[in-house]
Amino acid sequence: MTIAKSKLARTLASGRLAITAECLPPRSPDAAAVKKLAAALPSSLDAVVVVDNPGEIHASGLACAAILADEGRESVLTMVTRDRNRIALESDALGAAALGIGAILCLSGDHQSLGICPQAAGVYDIDSIQLTQALKGLGLPNLLVGAVAHPYQQPLELNLLRLRKKIAAGADFLLTQAVFDLPGFIQWMDAVRAAGLEKQVSILASVLPLTSVEQAKALDKKQTYGPVGEDVIARLSAASDAVKEGVAIAAAMASQLKAIPGVRGIHILSGGCESLAATVIQEAGLAQDES
Repeated sequence: MTIAKSKLARTLASGRLAITAECLPPRSPDAAAVKKLAAALPSSLDAVVVVDNPGEIHASGLACAAILADEGRESVLTMVTRDRNRIALESDALGAAALGIGAILCLSGDHQSLGICPQAAGVYDIDSIQLTQALKGLGLPNLLVGAVAHPYQQPLELNLLRLRKKIAAGADFLLTQAVFDLPGFIQWMDAVRAAGLEKQVSILASVLPLTSVEQAKALDKKQTYGPVGEDVIARLSAASDAVKEGVAIAAAMASQLKAIPGVRGIHILSGGCESLAATVIQEAGLAQDES
């Protein structure tokens, strides 16, 4: 089984800034809906990251990635260990490789009690680090395997320890959680560079274009991505167009993140608003980095 080296792999190897964006599969069996998502995302992206049932039941990420491939779009297939055991996960990974999907992102996934089906049984046969190691052991030389980094988890020493474990398991790239607190992210990146970890893995910093002040307040309370911050909440509250302001905030953050030493790319978390990615890229001045 041979996988062609992906565009994302080539970009990371070249040293250019990688640009990726998220794609949320529809909650329908309509292939045309997936094609519509593909059309909404910039064609110049290095890869589209297809998510795997975050909170609600969506169409299969593997099927969505296959449809994107038919549309000429390269993807990163997200696989969570919450719903499938190691047999099913490795089987899906081999199937993805057969379909020409050249990258997989490994996550444990949010606990099922937090989603739309709290009565569902979680599997958690292995965790994301073990999945990373298992996929690297499949013997597919051009398969990129990624994981997620949490810049705001404390204490910092344990944060870096988990990061080292993901790198030791074979992670080729890391997507961070969304960055709102820039000083906190810089502190984390300083520690990453001091440990020499940025030389061992490609780090893509994520931005999330917020669409409402309610969303900002909920995320700030939940602290999923660290503090959103009163300044962001105030800007959204005062804006006549919260979506436009959310895009502007994300674009400004992306333009600052790309200049931080050790950051190898920018990932745009769409949250189901795929059409916002192109505007973030344009306003952040990322388009020139995609050529």
